[in-house]
Amino acid sequence: MAYELYYWPGIQGRGEFVRLALEEAGADYVDVARGPKGIRAMMRMMDEGPHPSFAPPFLKDGARVIGQTAAILLYLGARHSLAPKDPDGGLWTHQIQLTLGDFITEAHDTHHPVGSSLYYEDQKAEALRRASDFRLNRIPKFLDWFNTLLARNPSGPRHLVGGSLSYVDLSLFQIVEGLSHAFPRAIQDALGAVPHVAALHHAVANRPRLKAYLASDRRIPFNEEGIFRHYPELDD
Repeated sequence: MAYELYYWPGIQGRGEFVRLALEEAGADYVDVARGPKGIRAMMRMMDEGPHPSFAPPFLKDGARVIGQTAAILLYLGARHSLAPKDPDGGLWTHQIQLTLGDFITEAHDTHHPVGSSLYYEDQKAEALRRASDFRLNRIPKFLDWFNTLLARNPSGPRHLVGGSLSYVDLSLFQIVEGLSHAFPRAIQDALGAVPHVAALHHAVANRPRLKAYLASDRRIPFNEEGIFRHYPELDD
């Protein structure tokens, strides 16, 4: 039975981190909200059942429904060899993913620092200040930490955890992709100081399944509705 992924159909957003894991695993899945009456089905899922998700993404596997990006990846990682099998390794991978989630939130808040219910134009002055700090301080700090994890990995710097690809490698790849869209000037400078992160990004982009997915129409283009938005004035 195919997985059912529920996420907004017009953006990559947090759902893309789940899509990358499903694509790399070669798993059968349906991107429900992109199909006929898919939004209606997604909203119905959020209104029914004893454990409704607060917001997409959520994944349905038979009778089981899992919400929250990190929890979905924890589940998929164990089922599709995208995380270490030992408990300590699995917990460490989950911890890294939660830190990646913090990074994602800070990237989003550069263009919506006051409130998600407001338009960007209603908080532009605050966004300029927030983006400046994000570019100068937060991007380098996060990327340096991930570069350090790669450098200290006993199995070598090709992966964040262990000696094979895990879902956190895919998530770090996606963040670099997103920042390359939103902050092309800042990320170009930052990547020069984190060679292991840059090498991981390149390696993931060239994995056969991921390369095919990235070139397909299943990969929604970045746009100014998702997490990673390119406003030139925020990258200045």
